Order: sequence, then structure tokens, then C-alpha cells
Amino acid sequence: MANILRFQLFFFVLYMFSSQTPTEAHSTGLSFKLIHKNSPNSPFYKSDKKFHENKFHSFNQVPEKAYVQKGPYTRVTSNNGDYLMKLTLGSPPVDMYGLVDTGSDLVWAQCAPCSRCYQQKNPMFEPLRSKTYSPIPCDSEQCSFFGHSCSPQKLCAYSYSYADSSITNGVLARETITFSSTDDNPVVVGDIIFGCGHSNSGTFNENDMGIIGMGGGPLSLVSQIGTLYRRKRFSQCLVPFHTDTHSSGTISFGDDSDVSGEGVVTTPLVSEEGQTSYLVTLEGISVGDTFVTFNSSEMLSKGNIMIDSGTPATYLPQEFYDRLVEELKVQSNLIPIEDDPDLGTQLCYRRETNLEGPILTAHFEGADVQLMPIQTFIPPKDGVFCLAMAGTTDGEYIFGNFAQSNILIGFDLDRKTVSFKPTDCTNQ
Repeated sequence: MANILRFQLFFFVLYMFSSQTPTEAHSTGLSFKLIHKNSPNSPFYKSDKKFHENKFHSFNQVPEKAYVQKGPYTRVTSNNGDYLMKLTLGSPPVDMYGLVDTGSDLVWAQCAPCSRCYQQKNPMFEPLRSKTYSPIPCDSEQCSFFGHSCSPQKLCAYSYSYADSSITNGVLARETITFSSTDDNPVVVGDIIFGCGHSNSGTFNENDMGIIGMGGGPLSLVSQIGTLYRRKRFSQCLVPFHTDTHSSGTISFGDDSDVSGEGVVTTPLVSEEGQTSYLVTLEGISVGDTFVTFNSSEMLSKGNIMIDSGTPATYLPQEFYDRLVEELKVQSNLIPIEDDPDLGTQLCYRRETNLEGPILTAHFEGADVQLMPIQTFIPPKDGVFCLAMAGTTDGEYIFGNFAQSNILIGFDLDRKTVSFKPTDCTNQ
């Protein structure tokens, strides 16, 4: 959660090994459906809300065997550029809507009692009401990676921070989680380790009930359920936030997460010790036919950018970003806005509809990914479209979720690859 756009980036990674015991599983895979809050299928639906209000999203069940890819969208605002995913916790089951974040690992929810928590619209998860809730003792082997940190009740205490200073504190526990599946049969997975947050603060909105870490660490959701399908992999298909439709997107696991067929390109994941984020190598970005190199003066570093679903904007080295913007200005026949203090230094144009060009191409190692204007320009307010990228000097570079929209993206942790397939995620 940085500058004018939501920034979800883990501050540190918690390493912890655990076993997962499936109580019931579908052999081919399962999918989660992201739904815009103004959809009649959303728990946040209000029929009198207009499209230009802030949007929030949730998962809903996937009722058919096909790979359904419909997705959420939202207006570009400082704290609401996120996707929410529905998890059903406990026995009896309780719905939890968590922010999907490939930039972190911990799965956590706000739990009652919670005296120091941010305001939440839906009721909090009440662990004592669940027959399958099992807190982890602080002297257990699973808690050793926290230094056997203990709560007053001798339970395994955790503290997990994010780069924007958001933080969750609570206890680790095992719980049963229920998912939808592609054949409409529920998938019940037991012994998922999650954080029951009793003290949480940060730039959350009232519909965020926690965060679902989808990174590569052992505590992430994809790692924990990966043993069910013998492969740790998942795919996502996200709709552009400013798409005027009630369509929804999916995150899929198992066989349904395979990204294949015509148009698929693949780039290697770059592993760094202590890192569980999805690092890839960006060689440069073309504006039309003009290639703008990532680094004009030094040798290109492997794993120089992270793919993060929890960050809306794409963050690039300042010098690279400046050269990219200059080339965009050269190839555009529009006059940039320079007299609106609300827009800061962003590259923006006055338009009632999105730009017609130029088309950008992100050149990852071995994979060229074309980005249309709907993926690179967003409307912060009526009649204005701005480049959904920013320059930074902090060394943390991110391929954000605006640019990830309308692309079926497959993350394969075992093969250490990321695959991209151009896809109309509003029409799947």
C-alpha cells in the first residue's frame, strides 16, 4: 500500500513446516470465483450503488466444470485496489473474505475477541464456536520458527508485518477450510494453518476480513493445499478494475490451473535465499515497436521484478520509468495533463474513453506479454486516464495487478515458472 495505490508487500517471511491432512478432496482441482461487490451474487451487493463508487470483491462458488474466468473490478483509489477471495472457515462453516496477495505468505483472519482491530463490516470469525479449530501450542515443533513465542495462554503467538506498516498479531491455529470445486462438489481441507488475528491495524477497508497469502512460502495457501494435487501451482484470471460489468474472475488449483494452448509464453521464476515471492526477469518494455531497456547503464539483474496481486500499480526503477514515459509522450498524439494537482506527477490524459494506443509489451525472459491500454491506463476520476505505473528508487520493483488483468497467469512452484496467456477474463 504505497503512494496513491494499494501496496501489499511482505516485510518479512515466516518459515514454518506443517502437514496438511485432507478430509475430503476432489481429484482434478478446484476454483475460486472473484465477484464484484455490486454483483447480485456478492454479499456486499447494494442495488442502488453506481458503477463509479468504490468497488469491493469476493469469491463465490463456481457452478460448472468449465474453467470459469470472470472477475472483479474497482475504481482506482488509494486503498481499495484489491481482490477479495472467499474462504469458508471452521465447523460450522463461516465465510471469510480475504485480500488475495501473492506478495506474502500468511493466511489470516480477524478473530473475536478483537479489542484492537480495524473496523470490519461482516462478523469476525469466532474460533471458540468452531469444532475443528485447534490452536498450536507455543512449545510445539511447528512454533519453533517463531522462537517458541508464547501467548499468555501458552499458545503459539505470531506477529506479521507489511511494508506499509500494516500488522497482524494473534495466534496460529489449524482449521478446516471448505472450497468450491469445478464440478460443484465442496472440497473440505483439514489442518490448514492460519493466523487468528486478535490485534490488527493498517490501511484496510471494512470489507477486508484478513489476507490470503498466495506466495511461495510453506505457510501460503498454495503451498499448504499443494500436497492434495502433488504439485504446488495455481492460476488466476483477473478482470480490469474499470470494466463496466458484473463478471468475475477465478483462482484455480490442481489440474484446472494448467495454462496451455495457443499464445502461452513462459518465463522462469528466480529463486533467492530467504525470498518466497514470485521474482522474474524483466528485460524491458516496448512502446509500440520501440524497445525501452530495463537498465541502460548496468548489467541486467535476474529476478529484478516481483509479480504481486496485492499491489495495483507497476513500480519500475525511476530512470527506466522516466524513459518509458518520454517514449509514451512521443508516440501519443494527446497532450498530457499538467495543471491538475490531484494527479501529481502521473502521466495522464483527458479522455472520456480509454486510450487507443500505444500498445506496450513487457519483455520478460523468454516471454513477451502484450499490454493493451485497458491494462496500462486507468481512470482515477471521470474524463481522465493515467498510466498505471510509477517510478521508485527503493529497489523494490513490482508488476502490479492492473497489468495482470485480462491475462491467464499460471504460477508453478515446482517447475519454477510463470506462464501467461492473453485472455478476455470478462468472457470466460
